[in-house]
Amino acid sequence: MPVLPRRAALALSGAALFARPVFAQTTGPFSLAPLPYAADANEPHIDAQTMTIHHGRHHAAYVSNLNTALKDHGQIAAMPLQTILARLPEMPDSIRAALRNNGGGHANHAMFWQVMGGKGGEPGGDLAAAIARDLGGMEKMKADFNRAGLTQFGSGWAFVTVDRAGKLAIVNRPNQDTPMMEGGRVLFGNDVWEHAYYLKYQNRRADYLGAWWNVLNWAEIAKRYTAARDGSLAI
Repeated sequence: MPVLPRRAALALSGAALFARPVFAQTTGPFSLAPLPYAADANEPHIDAQTMTIHHGRHHAAYVSNLNTALKDHGQIAAMPLQTILARLPEMPDSIRAALRNNGGGHANHAMFWQVMGGKGGEPGGDLAAAIARDLGGMEKMKADFNRAGLTQFGSGWAFVTVDRAGKLAIVNRPNQDTPMMEGGRVLFGNDVWEHAYYLKYQNRRADYLGAWWNVLNWAEIAKRYTAARDGSLAI
């Protein structure tokens, strides 16, 4: 049997690992939906390997841990995720932290995949008007949003929130916290945990934040804006 050079062997083993599914569905009320586009759809700004690992391992782990936390709590498991998150103070002490971390992680990532897979640019219509009215226009919004992501110490998220009146605001949150924990709704948000960008950008979070705008799907975000105003936006 021929012996492959070390570099070739490593390349083949890495390719095999990348080709294998990296998540398994778990039983429970919540499930991991497939990515709504190919893993390489956000190249070159977000690499396919990061997308595959982020979705198939990190997000999958949040879903699995959330289902595990709820296995003996059928009444809570029957609630919509946004209700669980908004009512965290009412949740049993024994599972509250697990619901916060894993329920928040599931909600944040489910939103995250939805708003990407596009070609960037700018929105139009009512959403563009709201950005101009509430956030000072596209360039100011980008600068303020990137600042929120860059100044989030450690792991966390930067969000644009939206209320029933269509008013927008920029906030950041640590870890897997989400404005839904205060009854709010997220229009879109960016993940600034290192696993979201480190393979490509290493410690250059600012470069990642800047590049991320190139993969936003403004048509999908506009749908979320409409849903927020008519009260149907879930996560």
